[in-house]
Amino acid sequence: MPNRSTDTLFQLIQSLERAEKRHFKLFMKTDAANGDLKVVQLFDALDKMAHYDEDVLLQKNDFIQKSQLSNLKARLYQEVLASLRDLKKDSNIDLQLHEQLDFARVLYNKGLYLQSLKILDKVKELAKANNQVTYILQVLFLEKKIEALHITRSMQDRADLLTHEVEDVNLKLASIGKLSNISLQLYSWYIKNGHARNDNDKAAVEILFNPAIIEASKDCEGFYEKLYKYQCYCWYAFILQDFLLYYRYCQKWVDLFETEPKMIEIETAHYIKGMHNLMSAHFDLRNYTKFNDTICRFEAFTQTPTVLENQNNKIQTFVYLNLSKINRHFMEGTFEAGIAEIPQIEEKLTEYELYLDRHRVLVFYYKFASLYFGAGNYSMSIDYLNKVIDLKGDLRTDLRCYARLLHLIAHYELGNFEILEYLLKSVTRFMAKMENLGLAEAEIFSFLKRAFRLQPSELKPAFIKLLENLKEVEKDKLASRAFMYLDVISWLESKIEGKEVQDIIRDKYLRSINK
Repeated sequence: MPNRSTDTLFQLIQSLERAEKRHFKLFMKTDAANGDLKVVQLFDALDKMAHYDEDVLLQKNDFIQKSQLSNLKARLYQEVLASLRDLKKDSNIDLQLHEQLDFARVLYNKGLYLQSLKILDKVKELAKANNQVTYILQVLFLEKKIEALHITRSMQDRADLLTHEVEDVNLKLASIGKLSNISLQLYSWYIKNGHARNDNDKAAVEILFNPAIIEASKDCEGFYEKLYKYQCYCWYAFILQDFLLYYRYCQKWVDLFETEPKMIEIETAHYIKGMHNLMSAHFDLRNYTKFNDTICRFEAFTQTPTVLENQNNKIQTFVYLNLSKINRHFMEGTFEAGIAEIPQIEEKLTEYELYLDRHRVLVFYYKFASLYFGAGNYSMSIDYLNKVIDLKGDLRTDLRCYARLLHLIAHYELGNFEILEYLLKSVTRFMAKMENLGLAEAEIFSFLKRAFRLQPSELKPAFIKLLENLKEVEKDKLASRAFMYLDVISWLESKIEGKEVQDIIRDKYLRSINK
């Protein structure tokens, strides 16, 4: 994993694009008060640094006294944020609504109640048009305050109208809150555990899902209620490997945005995630044509201003587009072509190292390892698997388990039998501890324990027997979760037929599209 600077100001400055840096300089010239030359000089000094080192900063910039540094950094941090807010306010609905609410409060404090109410009406309409329910509630609170404390000579039924509006908004917010909580809890469960391993996992997920709460929201027709409801079903279905249900709600998720296109700009991250999940659903169901169509649509979206003018959107689309492209190589059996793309992806991972969470990098490393394994380059596969295995913490214990299993098989392929027995014991203990030792894993371990002691003439029958056993296990969704992480069926078929894994998968793909 990359080392990250812990200095928040340095991270913020390093994240700025050229236009944002230029705007900051203009902003400081226009709005800054006396004595801000040092703030701008500190900005320039930090901008030039490749890595944050306070001693080097002070040594190379004698205009900064050590006793002043803390205050200067705090001031610069605030100025950079203010500059970004000023630059982005016209393109961000949240900033627009915040600004107008601030204006309404300023007018109220000046005693200009009618002018304040006039702006609040505009804010309310803008918030309704863009599904920003929390801002509607803020407007209503200020309207109630004005009506309760001052005589505005507004319409006689104003109290009833405001009361009903507040009640409606509170109901919507309660529904959104419940559904978003369920969605978050399910996603958190998946990040920690992966797919359901057994009946206990399934029961735990059922409790989190709580269909009664979701059904209670079925009469809510707002954008966010639908969005979080669809997300709940997506995570629930994905964890339980019900891929048809998963696909159905991924499609609803994306369709929701396409029926309200303006929300793509407002909630871009949710749209990107929805497209990623839809591509994943097509991959899991082997919907080859729809998978490629969705990738093309998503790739076109990555070139729009909505993405190109927003750093977060650029990073997220990079992650999900490249994960899907790797998945396409897995589907089509083009592992060598996938390997050729790894250096370019790793270059971007380094460029974005300040912003990528460990989970995303972990997934990339596992997929890189799988590409090398499928292409028969077991040594390189092991190198990437070690990066996954060496990661500390409880993040994606499922991937870390199956990385160890793939690591074991790669050593078997390399003929490293002298360490295989030790690795078998170590991996078995680890997977048992993490409760990932299911029927499929047990069959594979049982085979590997005796495989390197078999005579050459005994190997092929042993592979055939293992394949037959695993095909039986594959019929059980919970027991077959291993096949989500390892295409062990294709590996066994490659051993039986004497071909590379990628050739086996390529043949399956060509037969499928030529039906």
